[in-house]
Amino acid sequence: MTAAVDLGQRHSSGENRADQLERLRRQMAAVSGKVGAGRRGAGSSATTTLVAPAADSVLPVPSLLAGVLPAGLPRGTVAVLSGARSLMLSMVATVTAAGGNAAIVGQPDLGLLAASEMGADLSRLAVIPDPGNDPVEVATVLMDGMDLVVLGLGGRSVPPARTRVVLARARHRGCALLVSGGTWQGTALQLDARVSGYETVGDKTTGCGAISGFGRIGAVRLEVRAAGRAAGRTRAG
Repeated sequence: MTAAVDLGQRHSSGENRADQLERLRRQMAAVSGKVGAGRRGAGSSATTTLVAPAADSVLPVPSLLAGVLPAGLPRGTVAVLSGARSLMLSMVATVTAAGGNAAIVGQPDLGLLAASEMGADLSRLAVIPDPGNDPVEVATVLMDGMDLVVLGLGGRSVPPARTRVVLARARHRGCALLVSGGTWQGTALQLDARVSGYETVGDKTTGCGAISGFGRIGAVRLEVRAAGRAAGRTRAG
């Protein structure tokens, strides 16, 4: 299901914005049986409701979020992310590695190599680096077939009236939405990841061990803080 779609430019045939969005909807509908299998079950038909059942009402989270979201990320949640980008990449990696499907919208400089190194299954990832003037609309369309959508707002501010509509759709479709890079009012969950330190590795050619403050960075330690109704305690990892 790997896909990279650019909605920022019109096609030479003169396809307008409405046509582009309708094309994206058709693409999502065409793969809905495959994409939704992670949460609906292999035997479900295309007409089966997309609302997540109670037994499958949360998405798995990486270990660094286990302290703040011990039960997992509830489907239908809209969460605002800030700080280190590795938090959203680790979420994409965890969900796709577990058999779910994810989309990244409006994040043109996000490194997929890093996601792959975290264990992401790139065949279950759709990437739309340039969604045009309305990335929220594109993300909303993608909710029809995805378990997780990561949305970069590019500095935009989304009014409460619209955030409520998107939240209602996320709940209905059983999709979690992670938002960053703008203002999204009224969310029930905010996650902030800050670098708290680094782990270095020694030089294998000399056999020297790691020395504090020197060597190649082998891992980054993050401190994650969460606020909102679905939040737990602070987690460092």
